[in-house]
Amino acid sequence: MRILIAEDDEALARFVRQGLEGEHYSVDVLPDGEQARTAATEFEYDVVILDLNLPKLDGVSVLRYLRSKKPSLPVLVLTQRTRVEDRVQCLDTGADDYVPKQLSSTSLDILHIRSDLIAKLRAAAQSRNSHPGDVLSKKPPRSARSETLSAAFPSVPAIVALGTSTGGPRALQEILPLFPRDLAVPILIVQHMPPGFTAPFAQRLNTLCSVTVREATHGECPQPGVVYIAPAGLHMRVERQADSRAIIFLDTHPEDYLHIPSIDVLMTSVAESFGNLALGVIMTGMGSDGAAGMQAIHRQGGLTIGQNEATCTVYGMPRACAELGILTRVVPLSQIPAEILQATRYRKRA
Repeated sequence: MRILIAEDDEALARFVRQGLEGEHYSVDVLPDGEQARTAATEFEYDVVILDLNLPKLDGVSVLRYLRSKKPSLPVLVLTQRTRVEDRVQCLDTGADDYVPKQLSSTSLDILHIRSDLIAKLRAAAQSRNSHPGDVLSKKPPRSARSETLSAAFPSVPAIVALGTSTGGPRALQEILPLFPRDLAVPILIVQHMPPGFTAPFAQRLNTLCSVTVREATHGECPQPGVVYIAPAGLHMRVERQADSRAIIFLDTHPEDYLHIPSIDVLMTSVAESFGNLALGVIMTGMGSDGAAGMQAIHRQGGLTIGQNEATCTVYGMPRACAELGILTRVVPLSQIPAEILQATRYRKRA
């Protein structure tokens, strides 16, 4: 791959460059937004790594320009010193993924994050060709298979736990607007994102959706028709009280997980609290987070849905579940809302 790094911090740029060149990638580094915009437009790069805080032209403006001129060019955004407004604009403009900017000669060894960064680079490079013909309708989805699903799973799910990672922000912005306002269940989501992004992401989704979307808060009761996004840096779990009320708990334990929040932590708690009334959905993402949680839901007799390979940006997490044989359904991204509505016996009000 040929990679462009737009970064004005010389030590950081050198650190990342050395790590990538160690993998035999061709790397160019430019220190300001104007040079980056010109180079990315005139030359052919496989991926651009873009700091949002650049001199002469800020990263958000560069990203917006590249999306208009080269919409298929993958862009990874370096995050740290970004304003909330920049994060929202970055999400709106459509960055492919986010790389935490705790990258300096004093705070991080490039060897420690090399595998994650390289995986994100490869995923971003592949992502623009990973949705062959999966066009989403703007109308609420319907399917003729609802009777079959009802017969196979007579228990109606009371809660949905959904996990996603690389490619998830774009996928969620495609499917969540398809859910009706009167959805009969809450949806709890773990999306792997850097700190500071989940709140503006939830706010962005809320403007697009009929259902309410917000970042989850500790101690609240999940309500039907509401989508809860787990805050970055905190595990989200659900516990049912003696009076059968469900409560959302947010904390940092256990701390030894690769991802915080962890999809496994959420789904395992949902399986323990709701048994066969749980519905798990695993979507695009690297690695295997969610496999143990989906297995717990499947073991309890709950419904499990996986996104198919053709419509995943990265078919990692769904593949891990498919290989365990624990997916009740494997469907394209566009069909996931229909599956959830069928499972919850949704009927449009007259």
